[in-house]
Amino acid sequence: MGAALTLTCHCGAVELRLRPSMPLSEARHCNCSFCRRRAAATVSVPQDALEIVRGAGNLTLYQFGTCTAQHYFCKTCGIYTHHRRRSDPSAYGVNLGAIKGVNPEDYEPLEWTDGINHPSDR
Repeated sequence: MGAALTLTCHCGAVELRLRPSMPLSEARHCNCSFCRRRAAATVSVPQDALEIVRGAGNLTLYQFGTCTAQHYFCKTCGIYTHHRRRSDPSAYGVNLGAIKGVNPEDYEPLEWTDGINHPSDR
């Protein structure tokens, strides 16, 4: 894992420190009913490599379906920051576009994950 990165919501109330387990160029989009509406590319971060530096109390949780995945948003500005993965609850997906100094456009085209046909739904 590389150097620690900083992720913030738009208003700055929430700040995370993270060390992705993959290069940012391997971020992906997901086509599940929720992610395709959110349209944020994500990069994986091991559970022990993500720290909420500021604003834990300003995060709100959204769950649906099996309620395995836990999606977190800033209560103030509404920006999606991260989620505990349904496919691997020991990892988080973090919003590539909320990482300080990162423009997701620089990594396009990004691959898509088939969240519509998730293995847990079989």
